[in-house]
Amino acid sequence: MISSRLLVVLASAAVLAVGVAACGSDDESTAGGSSDLSGSIRIDGSSTVAPLTEAIAEEFQAENPNVKVTVGTAGTGGGFEKFCAGETDISDASREIEPEEVEACKEEGIGYEDVHVATDALTVMINNENPVSCLTVDQLNAVWGPDSKLSNWDEIPGLNEEFDEELALFGPGTDSGTFDYFTDEINGEEGASRKDYNNVGENDNATVTGVEGAPGGMGYAGFSYYTENEGKLKALEVDGGKGCVGPSVESAQEGTYTPLSRPLFIYPSDSALKKPEVKAFVEYYLENVTGIAEAVGFVPLTEEQLEESEAAATKAGA
Repeated sequence: MISSRLLVVLASAAVLAVGVAACGSDDESTAGGSSDLSGSIRIDGSSTVAPLTEAIAEEFQAENPNVKVTVGTAGTGGGFEKFCAGETDISDASREIEPEEVEACKEEGIGYEDVHVATDALTVMINNENPVSCLTVDQLNAVWGPDSKLSNWDEIPGLNEEFDEELALFGPGTDSGTFDYFTDEINGEEGASRKDYNNVGENDNATVTGVEGAPGGMGYAGFSYYTENEGKLKALEVDGGKGCVGPSVESAQEGTYTPLSRPLFIYPSDSALKKPEVKAFVEYYLENVTGIAEAVGFVPLTEEQLEESEAAATKAGA
């Protein structure tokens, strides 16, 4: 579902495109646009990356109306399963491809390159009524660890604020790259988590709704889900050992928001990039990702990172 903020971004971009077109000659076309392109592009994977890919796909299709781009949200793990079976052209991912997924792609002859498209400040969200402002990694582990029995905020060890409220926990399912990353960084092992939380699957908006509706709510999701709902809930600062730091574009780019800042990827397949419409879409993605990423709540790449991504995309399509 396209958010209201995204609609504003897309409308603004469309107005800008019209203005640019009016200033140019009839022979000129906007970058990535070609009336000759046609076909379909199948994308699936991370629900964290999906809003960014959807935004870029909307713009690309506006300039290339004969190309249909579909974006699914099966989760990073579910996306790689489809990708390595040859069912999709591009896989959205909020973590790097794992060894067993590499092997699955190899068995099916699926070549690819990982293309870094943005950075995420994975955000731990709490209810607006909650007076707590910061938790350490150890405190988050005490809440989310596989052996945790904590049921109330005042049971969190070393909590500086008094808050006698029942914990209501919300988080993604096991196919999610966000789940993989959070459990690895907070609990010390990918997939290690308490089971008695509200598992929202790939519906990160349900985490937002759950936290907003429960005074003792806590949940984690990509930074864009927080920025889209800023004011409805709060973002916890995280102390990774060097003091409390909140999620932001600056802290993620500088590397001070640890350990919850992470790279986000698209994985185009080598065979898909031989199709003109897919090649044009990936080129368009990287040409426009900087502006669109920040507009829809993602942390844009640095110039150096963008150059590396462009080189990776070129390598994949060679």
